[in-house]
Amino acid sequence: MNKVFDNFDAAVADIPDGATIMVGGFGLCGIPETLIKAVVGKNPRNLHTISNNVGVDGFAMGLMLEAGMIASHIGSYVGENKLLEEMVIAGRLDLKLIPQGTLAERIRAGGAGIPAFYTPAGVGTVVADGKEVREFNGRLYLLEHALHADFALIKAWKGDRLGNLIYRKTARNFNPMMAAAAKCTIAEVEELVEPGALDPDRIVTPGVYVQRILECAGVEKRIERRTTRPASTGAAQ
Repeated sequence: MNKVFDNFDAAVADIPDGATIMVGGFGLCGIPETLIKAVVGKNPRNLHTISNNVGVDGFAMGLMLEAGMIASHIGSYVGENKLLEEMVIAGRLDLKLIPQGTLAERIRAGGAGIPAFYTPAGVGTVVADGKEVREFNGRLYLLEHALHADFALIKAWKGDRLGNLIYRKTARNFNPMMAAAAKCTIAEVEELVEPGALDPDRIVTPGVYVQRILECAGVEKRIERRTTRPASTGAAQ
């Protein structure tokens, strides 16, 4: 089946108000920025997003925040977005923070068909509020439930027309597990190839998990936080 869309707007056209959307990426690494822009252009309201973080002000998911599209967010880190902080304090957005490993496993469980699992992360903290706690081998564990989504927006390095995907280094991050945990997965790739061109041993996400795929061009690979120091002016001793 040819799953290729030529138009990003068409690929996200059926995302409705109130949808739950997983968005791949870690910081600004491996984010589906072209798909995010297309969603912002469509402007669905009251979205429930699941992503490690919410981008930065004025870029990536930060654009969704500025447009007032997000009603709630589940993630593990939000320290780079001042607007998000303002919205949460003002009660304009429901934010749930989850330990990063727990977030990853809840998404993976959703794709694997595992309804819930026990983890020691968060025991004895506010993370445990309202959750079942059980003891195994003398240690306490929390019951955490799997996460699912209506749509997953993900980014890959290479993909073929059947939806098979290869990721590049740390840009892999949350993308593979999100691809498996959504009813409809939409992938943007830097290079789109014909079936058979990808090394089968390097495919991370099989095409069965991907419903739509598009090739992106001219994406801006920003550095989230640049740290520099002056060059040394003295001669080496």
